[in-house]
Amino acid sequence: MDAAIAPETFDFAVMVADLNALLRLKTTVIGMKMFATAAEMEAIPKIRRPNAIHTTDQIVGMASRLGWTVGITGNDLVGAQCRAVIGLGPQDEQWLDGRSYVGVWHATPEDARKRQQALDVVPFGQYQAMAVSPLASGRLDPPDICLVYATPGQMIILINGLQYAGYKKFEWGVVGETACADSWGRALLTGEPSLSLPCFAERRYGGVPDEEMLMALKPAQLAKAIDGMKQLAKNGLRYPIAPYGIQADVRAGMGVSYGKT
Repeated sequence: MDAAIAPETFDFAVMVADLNALLRLKTTVIGMKMFATAAEMEAIPKIRRPNAIHTTDQIVGMASRLGWTVGITGNDLVGAQCRAVIGLGPQDEQWLDGRSYVGVWHATPEDARKRQQALDVVPFGQYQAMAVSPLASGRLDPPDICLVYATPGQMIILINGLQYAGYKKFEWGVVGETACADSWGRALLTGEPSLSLPCFAERRYGGVPDEEMLMALKPAQLAKAIDGMKQLAKNGLRYPIAPYGIQADVRAGMGVSYGKT
């Protein structure tokens, strides 16, 4: 009988230190993990449990903006939309109907229904709880996904790092409102890196500033991106990206950035 393959292990504190050195991030990099039972979630060291009703955006914000480790069940969330995206509530016909969004986010019932059907969500029934925590704490070992908030300039370097070796083209969509389905919903569902433009709710309730985007990806993918960014930095391709000048003779700069010397 073949020996069991050991799971990948990561030094998350080192990974976060590398990320901050490479990208100068101002927001705490966090992990998110789903749990089959609430008891498993509550066993996480120093876990905080809400004493009020919140959006998932707020729970994520408590980790990324305040550095807390927070765990929830579906009962801690404000409505069906938040619960459904992370699989803590059903995606039933009433949810798919989206009628409460008509006249608010969408012009017609058909528009609202199309938006609901476009969301990437975790299937209901697998999990009873979720936790988020600063990645460097190592309390979610390992998390299902890592969440990196970054400016567009930082984000393109992160993406370039992912593409340095084993290149693939990334294609992401935008559902609009409920953009958490573009980030943690899609990453949890597909296992692929997922970029999003945080929506109205994530900015209003989750505290995401205007200039930040969000990348959700598995720990192994984040480690790959860090390795790629280190190689890019050795080649002089690093953050911050220094402006060259819109009227300068570009040949000297292009020779360094786009040619092997």
